Amino acid sequence: MKKIEAIIRPYRLEEVREALLETGVQGMTVSEVKGFGRQRGHSEMYRGREYEVDYIAKVKIEIIIEDELENQVIDAILSNARTGQLGDGKIFIYPVEDVIRVRTSESGPDAI
Repeated sequence: MKKIEAIIRPYRLEEVREALLETGVQGMTVSEVKGFGRQRGHSEMYRGREYEVDYIAKVKIEIIIEDELENQVIDAILSNARTGQLGDGKIFIYPVEDVIRVRTSESGPDAI
């Protein structure tokens, strides 16, 4: 099993979610996060004054999948989150040793 974490632009979330559901993803966790990468924030104007915004609002998607879905899930995220601009995000892939469903105590792929 794998854990896929994707940090993407908030306005791309719905397109990514729909593409992930089409690949067979059963569920996901979505969090609003802030951070910066190479773009290092940006400037905004408010009431005629310029302010530096150090942390950019992003969305983090966390998904646990079986190994066979890895390439499909990554392709779905890439094709639906990419704008070609700096700040499109990152995808992280981790091995998952086990998953346990709290309600039933099922474990392994059955618990996904």
